[in-house]
Amino acid sequence: MSAAQHAENFLQLLTAGILTGVIYGLMCVGLSVIFGIMRVINFAQGEFMMLGMYVAWYCFGVFTGITFFPELLAPYIAALIAGPIVFALGLLLHKLLVSQVTGTSSAALDSEGHYAQLILTLGISLVLANGGLVLFGSAPVSISTPLSSTPWIVGPLAGDEILIFVNQGQTIAALIAIGVVAAFALLMARTRLGRSLRAAADNPEAAIYMGIDVDKAYRLAFAFGVGITAIGGGLLASSNPFQPYIGIDFVIVMYAGVVLGGLGSISGAFFGGLIIGLVQQLSALVLPTQLQNTSIFVVFLILVLIRPEGLFGKAARRA
Repeated sequence: MSAAQHAENFLQLLTAGILTGVIYGLMCVGLSVIFGIMRVINFAQGEFMMLGMYVAWYCFGVFTGITFFPELLAPYIAALIAGPIVFALGLLLHKLLVSQVTGTSSAALDSEGHYAQLILTLGISLVLANGGLVLFGSAPVSISTPLSSTPWIVGPLAGDEILIFVNQGQTIAALIAIGVVAAFALLMARTRLGRSLRAAADNPEAAIYMGIDVDKAYRLAFAFGVGITAIGGGLLASSNPFQPYIGIDFVIVMYAGVVLGGLGSISGAFFGGLIIGLVQQLSALVLPTQLQNTSIFVVFLILVLIRPEGLFGKAARRA
């Protein structure tokens, strides 16, 4: 293989890694919001991503039945709609279940409710995955659109020897993911709601004395976290087939990205997910496809050994 072919393979995989990693970063942000504000490890995060995929899939089916609806925009609008729907489900689940072992209710529990939180979120994960199997079936599905299989061609570069194919559907999904992360970052930094959430994360007791309803802040944080991850799942659904048990595959990726970036850091979680996407794709240069996830954890272990607090560990105290 010539040097030009090696360069073309590298640039192609680098492009794919960036586009995939941006969506991973969005999903990692959702998980980081829950941990950063509530200090809860949510084992069910992958299942909320799966619900986002199926909500987007059903919405896409509805949209395609509307003759005047623009087909090219349908999968991305469906993905954005998945966020509010799963957000509402998150509010309900927190009110009925999660609030019983978090916030002020956790003070009377052993280890401040951390053991109960782990068991509860694991139980929610199992219920959602198996409930999804009953409702949706086990056959893999996906959202196929013309953009999913249509590339932009960059090049030729280096004479006529290098061509880079950039998937149009993944590019639009990545831009939407960046927009969602930016919008949420602005909400956290510039609005009264964002300041309340950050206050509840930094010092819950002081926040209560300042008149902030910490339990409500935790409820919103949980709903925002699962809703953001659901949007990421909806965006991913147009480029990946999925089934009800897909959550377990991606929750590992999300946790790796969050820890790499620094626990509790929104920007760190996003860049951690981006790194995971790059490592996953670029590893195909030297490893077979079935070992791509192994490369993620090799890099993960190396970075943890070098910098245990994560790349953005200094920001871990603030969500």
